[in-house]
Amino acid sequence: MANERRIISITGKDREHFLQGLVTNDLRHLAGDSLYAALLTPQGKFLADFFLIEAGEAILLDVAAELADDLARRLQMYRLRADVTIAPSDLQVFRGTGPAPEGALPDPRDAALGWRLYGTRAGDDGTDWAALRVDLMIPEAGAELISGDSYILEAGFERLHGVDFRKGCYVGQEVTARMKHKTELRKGLVRLGIEGAAPVGTSIEADGREVGVLGTQSGGRALAMARFDRLGEAMRAGSARLWPE
Repeated sequence: MANERRIISITGKDREHFLQGLVTNDLRHLAGDSLYAALLTPQGKFLADFFLIEAGEAILLDVAAELADDLARRLQMYRLRADVTIAPSDLQVFRGTGPAPEGALPDPRDAALGWRLYGTRAGDDGTDWAALRVDLMIPEAGAELISGDSYILEAGFERLHGVDFRKGCYVGQEVTARMKHKTELRKGLVRLGIEGAAPVGTSIEADGREVGVLGTQSGGRALAMARFDRLGEAMRAGSARLWPE
């Protein structure tokens, strides 16, 4: 899961132009704020999600630790002749939902997700993040977002301000735009009631057919990536029983 974070620093005079052609959000909105975005495959599938932060002569990428090495490698692959340097940063992330300390930035996905502070301290203020994510339907890498498999619109990126449809080209843009404008999504992120528990990634089935895949669970509720037309009262994931809220 994405509890442990790492920071990647992008410096050099081409840093904004370089990232603008790669990520799903529009860096022209970055000044003085933070952005939520993703890097996709050319086929439009999710690779990594992250927060972008402007820090003087650098743009920082706040990413889940388990995705950081692959993200840095892919950024290096795209660098070509661009005047950018991609390097790890020593900065840490501390996050919370109470009163924001000086210098903290609001979480751009949803105001209820609180703030993120970049400095020498790692961790959080003790917020129950799983319960909050389930309540707000916030996907997380490794649970509802699977690298090389998920599509960001099915995971709710538009609702979470993680994709811009007016910025122009980026990697995977054509597939994402086609899903937005030319198709009706048949599956996506849903919240279900659950009795019992099962590991994240367990198949959800009903009447002998696969409905979807179970995600984060908290307080008798669960997130899942599921087919909308197969949701019903007789769903099971392992020994757990599920139903639409």
